[in-house]
Amino acid sequence: MANHMEGGAADKRKSNRRRNSIISTLLIVVGVGLLIAAGGIYGYNTYRYHKIDESNERVAEYVKLSDDDDTPPEVDWAALKAMNQDVVGWLQVPGTIVNYPVLHTDNNEYYLDHAPDRSNSIGGSVFMDFENTPPGMVDAQTIIYGHHMRNGSQFKQIADMDDQKLFDGIKTVWYVTENGVYNMEPLFLYYLNENDTEVRQFTFDDSNALHDYLRSYLKVAVTKRADADAAIDKLSHVLTLSTCNYYDGYGRTLLVCGLKSEVGNQ
Repeated sequence: MANHMEGGAADKRKSNRRRNSIISTLLIVVGVGLLIAAGGIYGYNTYRYHKIDESNERVAEYVKLSDDDDTPPEVDWAALKAMNQDVVGWLQVPGTIVNYPVLHTDNNEYYLDHAPDRSNSIGGSVFMDFENTPPGMVDAQTIIYGHHMRNGSQFKQIADMDDQKLFDGIKTVWYVTENGVYNMEPLFLYYLNENDTEVRQFTFDDSNALHDYLRSYLKVAVTKRADADAAIDKLSHVLTLSTCNYYDGYGRTLLVCGLKSEVGNQ
């Protein structure tokens, strides 16, 4: 009887060891699989960001920048138009890496995931709201969108201007079209819930309506020019740069810029 019990216990221990061995092996296999999957995802994302950098480098060949922030970019419009007829302008912010062609088409979705040459891209393109009149700076408000890319490209540095010191360091925003050069300056930056559609106003009944609209958002500004409130009364047109942010309860960061010829320097 004792031998029978001892044999049963031994068999149970062997069974437990086999089960534990199988579980350990499965855990190792799953762990290795997860590591391989994570490595694959990392490698794929690295590749996709590399393609974004390549695309940005290619389009940067179409523009010549000056070391002087007061000199606008010189754009090879013929080459850009040959690449894509949807190009309507060029946006450059001295002191940042923002230096991109601006695209415009009949919707606000296509260029979210297409590069300026129309190839697929997680970085998409910098583009103008489809309801704006191209090439921009025609309507009272022109809105230009860009992704907040974690590798620092597109409008990531625009989002960073929610720091007052960084905001104060940006004195010029160039928007250039085939027939116009617009020398602008940041006035204020604010956050907005991503579902807020009232911000997409492009024309106004008169200048007072534009000024009232701008003051409604100035009230919630995160960073701003010292005399932004007074400057608003001088504005006839604004350029608004819009990007995503990752703060709970908001969703978008918008930078409002005015023409230096209208608002003057601080």
